[in-house]
Amino acid sequence: MADNRRWWALVVIALAQLMVVLDMTIVNIALPSAQSDLHMSDGNRQWVITAYTLAFGGLLLLGGRVADLVGRKLTFMVGLLGFAAASALGGAATGSGMLFGARALQGVFAALLAPSALSLLATTFTDPRDRGRAFGVFGAIVGAGAAIGLLAGGFLTQYLNWRWCLYVNVPIALVAFAGAWALLAGGGGHEEARLDVPGALLGSAGMLSLVYGFSEAESRSWGDGLVLALLLGGAALLAVFALWQIRARVPLLPMSVVRDRQRIGAFLTTLLVTIGMFGTFLFLTYYMQRVLGYSPVKTGVAYLPITVGMIVGSTQIAARLLHRVPPRTLMVPGLVLAAGALALIAQVGVEPAYASHVLPGMLMLGLGMGTAMMTSVSLATGSVAPRDSGAASATFNTAQQVGGSIGTALLNTIAASVTTRYAMAHAGPGVNPRVLEARAAVHGFNVATWWAMGALLLAALIAAIVVDADRAPTPQDHETPVPEPVDSTR
Repeated sequence: MADNRRWWALVVIALAQLMVVLDMTIVNIALPSAQSDLHMSDGNRQWVITAYTLAFGGLLLLGGRVADLVGRKLTFMVGLLGFAAASALGGAATGSGMLFGARALQGVFAALLAPSALSLLATTFTDPRDRGRAFGVFGAIVGAGAAIGLLAGGFLTQYLNWRWCLYVNVPIALVAFAGAWALLAGGGGHEEARLDVPGALLGSAGMLSLVYGFSEAESRSWGDGLVLALLLGGAALLAVFALWQIRARVPLLPMSVVRDRQRIGAFLTTLLVTIGMFGTFLFLTYYMQRVLGYSPVKTGVAYLPITVGMIVGSTQIAARLLHRVPPRTLMVPGLVLAAGALALIAQVGVEPAYASHVLPGMLMLGLGMGTAMMTSVSLATGSVAPRDSGAASATFNTAQQVGGSIGTALLNTIAASVTTRYAMAHAGPGVNPRVLEARAAVHGFNVATWWAMGALLLAALIAAIVVDADRAPTPQDHETPVPEPVDSTR
């Protein structure tokens, strides 16, 4: 592909990925308005979020293999059109059931779109220098998309209507579709790729069960019978899935993808990073709106330092150094810096502390995460055979999705239990109930943020031990030829 076309192709791919990532958070700020408008109960409102994450996380591996089977460009374009249609359906919802169904449909098409976008990027940019720049942009989007979603959700909800948090995807998807039609290389399917039906059923069922279990743990409790059945059942299905992948002739998830030490390090690091990140976004949003009294728009603007830090870390640090230094020399300091940011944020109180704690913490978090995530994206997709690039991309996205589900459920459960214990321990005559409620909530937020910091430190430890490559790998631009036997009679 000509050089200028490749960079325009990057714009198309990045636009689609941004749409998928920000849709995981853009409706969070709009949820109270949607709940009131559609008369949703408190028990059912979570399905606006859960329906999307369930379909997205549960079908990612299948979506990645479909991209390998029928072609990345075709899968990418179908995903864009389907996502636009599902978004329009959700924006026009006349009841809660229609909205839940539309969000699930968004997740289905996102599971096609996300692996295709990442594998298209990996196969379009094979030159190490250009690859570093391209992955710098992509890494910034992956990391900052959640914060951008909160910002966009705040503006759209406050100045237009909650429905525009869904309608906004339609023009974005159509522009990306037109760009994909004109700019992206064909990328037909690989003859060697086959759809592993038993593997697809086992993997999708296991992921659906696991993601649903973590989502329900937030509202039910970890000891609830349904939650335990879902988590144990999901783990058992994934264990059977792993055994089947070893035996399958053409597996859904080739063992070459998960046996590579660098990719394993990238997948585990991404899982732990998103555990910490998504939980922290949840608590920061609550802190700024409920404790500091910020409006939705002001809350969104307050997240901008994370986005700035992500862009600088990805494009100015990681992209410039990725092919000059060992990957772990970027990942470990980046993750430690991000952990330090959470340690700073975890010390906020009920008094305003945005300028003293939250702002510097956000800048540090964005800078560290941008550096580490961009490097992880490159490791996850580097040196993988083209026929398996969809599977590798899907595994990376799955690590993100599961990490986000675990982080939201686990850290929210920790915060809720700590908040309840603090309120009970400090209740008494003469105590202002409103002040006690705020202090208890902030204390729960602080404790959960320390746990999030622990997840980032564990990610740094894994990166230091597992990732040992001297340089970031580059993708294979063709299959390794098999030598023909020599005819000795000639």
